[in-house]
Amino acid sequence: QVQLVESGGGLVQAGGSLRLSCAASGRTFRIYFASWFRQAPGKEREFVAAIRWSDGSPYYADAVKGRFTLSRDNAKNTVYLQMNNLKPEDTAVYYCAADLDYCLGSGCYSQKLRYDYWGQGTQVTVSS
Repeated sequence: QVQLVESGGGLVQAGGSLRLSCAASGRTFRIYFASWFRQAPGKEREFVAAIRWSDGSPYYADAVKGRFTLSRDNAKNTVYLQMNNLKPEDTAVYYCAADLDYCLGSGCYSQKLRYDYWGQGTQVTVSS
């Protein structure tokens, strides 16, 4: 079992910044990828960014590349998503997720059905 708790959402103006946190607990040694997904009203949940647990390698969706940055604090088992230059289209509920299986195919980390554990989500609202 892995537990994930997100924090750090809120309301920000366009061009502003927020940092989301995802604290993992339980059998964290089994995590292969820890990722962020988001879901806007009326839309499907979409991939935002992933970090490979073993070596910290980050991967980003094209929509956020250059604006969002993933990092990890090993001692705290916490992943951070720094979001800069936020746009109104970034408004969504952001979910942290953990994938416990090997993921070797190109872009496999972006497939939400792979993920075994999910956090409760945190709301990010960007006003124009």
